[in-house]
Amino acid sequence: MKALVYTGTQQVEYRDEPDPRLAAGEVVLRIDAVGICGSDMHAYHGHDPRRVPPLILGHEFAGEIVEGPAKGMRVTANPLIACGRCDNCLQGRGNLCSNRTMVGMTRPGAYAQFMAIPTSTLIELPEGLSPVHAALTEPAATALHAINAAARAAHRPLPELSALVLGGGAVGLLAALLLASYGVREIHLAETNPLRRASAANACPSARVFDPAAGPGPGESAVNVVFDAVGATRTRALALASVAPGGVIVHVGLQDWASEIDMRKLTLAEITLIGTYTYTTADMRATVRAIAAGALGDLAWVEERPLARGADAFADLHHGRSAAAKIVLRPA
Repeated sequence: MKALVYTGTQQVEYRDEPDPRLAAGEVVLRIDAVGICGSDMHAYHGHDPRRVPPLILGHEFAGEIVEGPAKGMRVTANPLIACGRCDNCLQGRGNLCSNRTMVGMTRPGAYAQFMAIPTSTLIELPEGLSPVHAALTEPAATALHAINAAARAAHRPLPELSALVLGGGAVGLLAALLLASYGVREIHLAETNPLRRASAANACPSARVFDPAAGPGPGESAVNVVFDAVGATRTRALALASVAPGGVIVHVGLQDWASEIDMRKLTLAEITLIGTYTYTTADMRATVRAIAAGALGDLAWVEERPLARGADAFADLHHGRSAAAKIVLRPA
């Protein structure tokens, strides 16, 4: 089969790879669409020691079962493969499983014509849902998981609150779109890339999209809920500066590993700071239903490219040349 293989820092190569073998408890998928995630870019930049080249990346995907049970079924899947036995798994929190493995990290991913995956991870797609839109399930579920965490921590219902989303990539934009679908009337979205900023403004007209480097933002201590979909030193500082007393910050992105934060404000203003990691399978199932129902709009901002041109897509994202919050690759 053909696959796009991460071979070293800022190097991905489209080449022949062995077809996956069908194993007990697994199926083989024909991959119809696979998105480029920020964590894939993190590996591409040589910043993820967990993803060791040579490796087929890719964990945001949709496809069809071609070998194994339910052959012919169209599916997406939870790329986090949990053990199913630990306390977190038994509580429905497989994203926190200490024994988890992951597609595109500890086993070959979806930047390929075919991929093997356990049947326990599969999520059937509704009739009529395009594979390109279905490939957004993973990042959209990340946004949904974060929003649900914020809703549990907030003192008032989300539609009554103001929100700031830091980052106009896929997770940030999808978070803004979900917030809008939930009835949140005041949404600010910060994005430094002018191409992405214009795309986000077009995709989510109910949000006020701005450049945080140029300002002005919503203001000091001005918003009730902040979603940091970047996770950089600067965005953490901006999140704490922007959140109102009694507000909630949800930390989603993982760009920088550590930074100083304003613990004095966190304490005196009783700010709730929540870390959220990915999603549960229940989140993914809910997200598939939301996408199919049109809750995220027409998704016309998604850019499709052939997998064979994947190296160009990675380079364009690296250099900030793409306006799209999400590039989805289509294997031949």
